[in-house]
Amino acid sequence: MKQSEVKEKSVAELQEELIKAQRSYTDLKMAHAISPLENPIQLRGQRKTVARIATELTKRELQ
Repeated sequence: MKQSEVKEKSVAELQEELIKAQRSYTDLKMAHAISPLENPIQLRGQRKTVARIATELTKRELQ
């Protein structure tokens, strides 16, 4: 998810997306621990998505 897509969403939508992204990241980590992923770069991308969403939520809370 790109930053421009994150900025367009409401706070409720972002909270839902954050939960989904965190769950997806956890699932990828577990799958990678059991047997190596075909594309381990997915982990990095998912981690950055979680960070983008969390950063936007924090920014909106501070405003």
